[in-house]
Amino acid sequence: MRTARRLSIGAAFLLLTASPNVLAQTLNLADVLARAAQADPSVSATAARMEAAEAGVRQAGVRPLDALAFDAENFAGTGTYRPANMAETTLWYERTLERSGKRDSRIDAARSELGVIHQRGRLRTLDLLERVEEAWVDALAAEAAIGVAEEHLRSTQAVEGEVKRRVSAALDPLFAAQRARTDAAQARIARDQAVQAARIARDRLALYWGGAGDFTLDKAEFEAAVNLVGPPAQEAPDLDLLNAERDAASARVRMEDGKGTPDLTLKGAVRHLAQYGDVALVVGASIPIGTRRANRANVERAMAEQTAAEAELAVSRIERDREIAGLVANREATASEIGRIDREVLPGARRSVSLIQDGLRRGGLAFTYLEAANAREVVTQAHQHRIELLRRYHLAGARLDRLTGRYASLLSSAENR
Repeated sequence: MRTARRLSIGAAFLLLTASPNVLAQTLNLADVLARAAQADPSVSATAARMEAAEAGVRQAGVRPLDALAFDAENFAGTGTYRPANMAETTLWYERTLERSGKRDSRIDAARSELGVIHQRGRLRTLDLLERVEEAWVDALAAEAAIGVAEEHLRSTQAVEGEVKRRVSAALDPLFAAQRARTDAAQARIARDQAVQAARIARDRLALYWGGAGDFTLDKAEFEAAVNLVGPPAQEAPDLDLLNAERDAASARVRMEDGKGTPDLTLKGAVRHLAQYGDVALVVGASIPIGTRRANRANVERAMAEQTAAEAELAVSRIERDREIAGLVANREATASEIGRIDREVLPGARRSVSLIQDGLRRGGLAFTYLEAANAREVVTQAHQHRIELLRRYHLAGARLDRLTGRYASLLSSAENR
């Protein structure tokens, strides 16, 4: 019993004193995007606009209101037209009958606007996810820079130790030891700055879902460059919006064209003739003239908007395909360069550092601290260039994901929250 209690106390102590990185949750890109999509405030704004558009659809279905009218004739005058002698009062009821499917075309136009609002809301969230993915790439690049800084620090400290020994043995001048100490101090500062930059990048990423940067990122995704090159998805969210705008323009053309057909207004009335004390029924009808001529400009405007929407769709399709082809080609070239650095640059640079450090340990005079520092700098610069290439590779991937709607499936869960 006592042993078990001691073990439980020890385990609790380890949990309390463990490094935050040990207890932190590891997030991959899908986790990051899902959190950001769930916290996207624009979803509520889009939902409100959708409600307004749905109300517009219902309003479009309302037919022209019936009317009641009251007329009084000959109710005042002179002679035989004194008040109440010859007065004629009429109570009218009017109903307008819409023709040429005006009500249906009006509803279709309002419903097409609903589709445009929906697609705009989806694009707004996809734009957000692109920014989130870019922040994720920056955070991963900052995390990778920590490893490079730590490797540089270890190499600098190892050479510093060898240089101190060589100075003590009068194999190197005193300034070499001072230079080694200075370089080691700079390497420690660079490592600390890399750690701080990674923390800031995580905090900036966590702002997209209102959280804190108390998590780690799956670094394997940052290294998986070659495996991610491939044909893009077939979805085209930008073209979906342009298609919706084209359909809305077509619906407006039909609605405006239907307005050129005059509506028929039917009237019925009850008339009271005060002179005889009799009541009579009155019927009538009216129809406006020149409606098609009066609405011609609106039809022409709607047709021009439809033509413009179709042209925008064609241009955007070409530009999208061209941008996707460029991004895919650039990613393939970047992945190839990363592979060549891994195969041709880094192994040789590391081998040079190892040979120089071995020569320094042996106490020979063939190598100096300056050569060791230069060899170490080559390794560091190769690592930094490789990280920048990976960063560019994944930023291009973020743009590809945006153009192809790769994470459009996250929008449904965000809209239903």
